[in-house]
Amino acid sequence: LVMDFVIVSCDVGGDDVPELSDSDDEQWQSMEEGSEHITVPCLLCDRTLTSVSETVQHCKADHGVDIPDLVQKHRLDDYGYIKMINYIRTTKVSAESLLLTSNGPLPWDSDEYMKPALPDDPLLQIDVEELSEATAVTLSPAAGDQVSLLLQRARQAEDRAQRAEEALARAMDDLHKLKLLAQGLVLNADTSRGPSRSGAIAELREDEDEAYFSSYGHYSIHEEMLKVTQCSFNLQVVLDVGCGTGILSMFAAKAGARKVIAVDQSEIIYQAMDIVRSNKLEDTITLIKGRIEEIDLPVEKVDIIISEWMGYFLLFESMLDSVLYARDWYLAEDGLVYPDRCNISLAAVGDTQKHSDRIAFWDDVYGFKMRCMKKAVIPEAAVEMLKPETVISKPAVVKTIDCGSVTVSELEFTVDFSLKITASTFCTVMFSTAPDCTKTHWKQVVFLLESPIPVKTGEELPGQITVHKNRKDPRALLITLDIAGRKQTYSLQ
Repeated sequence: LVMDFVIVSCDVGGDDVPELSDSDDEQWQSMEEGSEHITVPCLLCDRTLTSVSETVQHCKADHGVDIPDLVQKHRLDDYGYIKMINYIRTTKVSAESLLLTSNGPLPWDSDEYMKPALPDDPLLQIDVEELSEATAVTLSPAAGDQVSLLLQRARQAEDRAQRAEEALARAMDDLHKLKLLAQGLVLNADTSRGPSRSGAIAELREDEDEAYFSSYGHYSIHEEMLKVTQCSFNLQVVLDVGCGTGILSMFAAKAGARKVIAVDQSEIIYQAMDIVRSNKLEDTITLIKGRIEEIDLPVEKVDIIISEWMGYFLLFESMLDSVLYARDWYLAEDGLVYPDRCNISLAAVGDTQKHSDRIAFWDDVYGFKMRCMKKAVIPEAAVEMLKPETVISKPAVVKTIDCGSVTVSELEFTVDFSLKITASTFCTVMFSTAPDCTKTHWKQVVFLLESPIPVKTGEELPGQITVHKNRKDPRALLITLDIAGRKQTYSLQ
């Protein structure tokens, strides 16, 4: 989606963890003591041995079956190894048959062999890498080989540690995705709160809206906002809704405004007060902490309302609702609102690499099928910078907002559109805010398609977009795209 502004140039704590009792340590100590005296039945005969390494050595010496070699030959992971051990014990297969097993479909592939054939089988209590290392130590015949053996074990330990770190990183990433999924399920839940004349944002209690305002208390956000192209004003009485650092208020004052009233609910207002005093504008600018829907202004009417209300996808965070509230209550009959006119436009993107990294990735995650994760990942609208060369259609305007006349209810809409394709490829993404404009903190909003749509140069790609607020969290958006018979709802929160 491309976003244009008429007067502005484009861009944890948790619960306390209970203290564990000492009984767990005692259980572990007991288990360790008991593990010193184990018995391991041979896989291929009735003999009982006293360790895993001795059992593996016996199978190789007496039966000609090298267990680690079988693992390597068939490229077995931990699950494959478990299935093989249980298969051998369950079917009592001969050593000859085991050695003749081909690399095709393995006889132990069935999940039925995940069930242990022998209770507390010591051979199932060691992973594949430990099995190889333990065997290497037992079979090492010469003292001269110990140095190379130790180096080999060190490399194996280093590789195992690196894989563990990678697994931890993947687990943390999955945890983050599940957190977002759970958050989406909670926020998308229906609520009994009905519509009202003043709108959902005006109805929010201060504690409900605290997270939104506190997020704007972080200075980095305002540092980003100050990089947007500056605008000039020649005003009389000005109201700055959501003033932040007060930059627009100071522009208005420098442009000759008789009086500027700056309003903001977040803690940044206190820094704004210092900034205004530092620039000797305290006689012109009055700063008020509070929500515009709840405070009383020192004047009845204002001539101009200014606000940097634009969010991701233009409407995210619904700050425009507060601007419209101020307009309806305080703006003079011939007053103006800036920015005064905004467009939301839609464009298609062909980026097969991004689609592969984000969506197709879940088809095969290190050999595991995780296709169900697509249902959690796809509905998350992403905010990022896109490469201009990946755009494959002309932008289509799907919504024009006249800030002087639009109503809150009109900010939720359903519109048909048609995209003129400019390149023959696969359409994989829809996006918001033009990537070929000056980069800003708005970036682009990306809607990933589950399956790429083949398109050709010159053809029209029809669709429909529906935008409405999340009823549980009115500052969030739910955006539904219906393209080529494929319908998907995305959340922006």
